[in-house]
Amino acid sequence: MEPLPPHIRYRMARQRVEEIKGFYMNLFAYCIVIPVLVYINYRTTSYPWVLFPMIFWGLGLTLHGLLAHGFSPFLGRNWEARKIAELMSDKNF
Repeated sequence: MEPLPPHIRYRMARQRVEEIKGFYMNLFAYCIVIPVLVYINYRTTSYPWVLFPMIFWGLGLTLHGLLAHGFSPFLGRNWEARKIAELMSDKNF
């Protein structure tokens, strides 16, 4: 397989940077919102309802981080590039 042209590599790198930036924005929001929810939960009721958003948002945040940093637990590393190469080499596509 031949190397990609610089403009395509730049576009892919820029897209990856945007994904990583989105992950860090999500992480920042998590670090701000969850403590506020913990405080509200502590001040209003004895039922620990804050665990639900903490756990489920945390799971989503973990998956977001894995995907943003190039690890795909479902399709494997470089799946997209392999699939594109496969389709590009297919004569009937």
